[in-house]
Amino acid sequence: MAFLRQLSTRGVYEEKLIKEYLSETEEVVLGRDPKCQIVLETKLYRTVSRRHALIRIQTKQTKTTGLIWEICDLNSSNGTYINGRRIQGSQILQVGDRIRLGYKGPEFIFDNLSHQKPTSLVSPSVNPTSLPVNSVGSVEDLGDTGSITLTQLFPIASTGKQLAKKAYLYPGIITVFFVILMFLTVGQVIAFNVLLAAYIASAAYYFVYQLCGKKKPWWVLFGVALTTVIILLSPILTLFIGVFRFILPGDISVNPQQVGFLDFLIIMFFGAGLMEELLKALPVFLVLLIGRNLPAPWGNKIGVWEPLDGILLGTASAVGFTLLETLGQYVPSIVDSASLQLGVDGSQLVGLQLLIPRILGSVAGHMAYSGYFGYFIGLSVLRRRNSWLILGVGYFTASILHALWNASGILNIFLLAFVGVLSYAFLGAAILKARVLSPTRNENFATQAIVNK
Repeated sequence: MAFLRQLSTRGVYEEKLIKEYLSETEEVVLGRDPKCQIVLETKLYRTVSRRHALIRIQTKQTKTTGLIWEICDLNSSNGTYINGRRIQGSQILQVGDRIRLGYKGPEFIFDNLSHQKPTSLVSPSVNPTSLPVNSVGSVEDLGDTGSITLTQLFPIASTGKQLAKKAYLYPGIITVFFVILMFLTVGQVIAFNVLLAAYIASAAYYFVYQLCGKKKPWWVLFGVALTTVIILLSPILTLFIGVFRFILPGDISVNPQQVGFLDFLIIMFFGAGLMEELLKALPVFLVLLIGRNLPAPWGNKIGVWEPLDGILLGTASAVGFTLLETLGQYVPSIVDSASLQLGVDGSQLVGLQLLIPRILGSVAGHMAYSGYFGYFIGLSVLRRRNSWLILGVGYFTASILHALWNASGILNIFLLAFVGVLSYAFLGAAILKARVLSPTRNENFATQAIVNK
């Protein structure tokens, strides 16, 4: 009476979840091939191979032992996982084992009615596939189909271990932490603004991180953002300003009303696009060099080895740039200019109104440009023969997008919105392409490669 029951999958209707008893005489193959005993729909489970895995009896039942079942991976593209660990070849199944086809594929519970309490045995009139399964995959008692279980009354008793992975526990903890700190800093304008800006920037970055789907140590990402801040506070910024805004035609102090749009776009290309994108890319290149000279596994964790690494580090650098630019330049500037007309309280409100859209909009602004350039930095590592061409195209494109954003605001607010959407679309397209090119795409937690084995 062994059976598999599929756990709830996001986006799959309950009636489509698979509930299947295993044959004691034939091998049971799971996959997308219609000839499999358990067929998974291609539209729903593209990461599952055509013939992904099989389950069979390894040892027949004797007087002292029951049936022993095993699962075998059929050389699938995305692997077969038992309780979170990828198997090699075959593995004996135990009651309650979680079987997952692919790193983020459909998940099943292996169970056996012979291991259940007498009250859980199914009478001939009961449909086996309608047996209720609790949170750990075991069939619940059927003495009273309307009964309440302890885990139903206290869900955390059964789902506590899954909170961190499936319920965004850590983002929730961080949110509570920031909320408490913001309560404590009410009335302290600078501290409150710093906390609010840091939280919004972290949320925006978390969105990009989830899209990328590759794990990167948080201290590496934080270090890149901090390095960008240090660069902006160092003489390096003065050197860049001298080159791009005085030697090259990038003097952004000109009045846009006194020059044409094309001339202003060129000025922004040199004075904002080329200068700022190179500044934000410096920490990414630094991490790339550090990673190459570190032994495994540290070099692999820290360095830039693929486009996803470049995107994650580039957007982290942009977070540091945006926070310093907003809190250190734009907000104080507008507060000072508005204080004469609106007073202290009114000017602080105006500063807050500027802070929120600038930080939140960085997903379609600095993070978009730097993340897009970061894609090309990572791609140059994978395609070293054409590395200079790749870097040149990425640097030029990111700088053009940056300049378009800065210049389009003088023409029309709708054009500004269009450029913002376009910039985010470029970043999104780069992330999708980076996931396809990723050498570790089978481990990507955002999505996995589409296989047609």
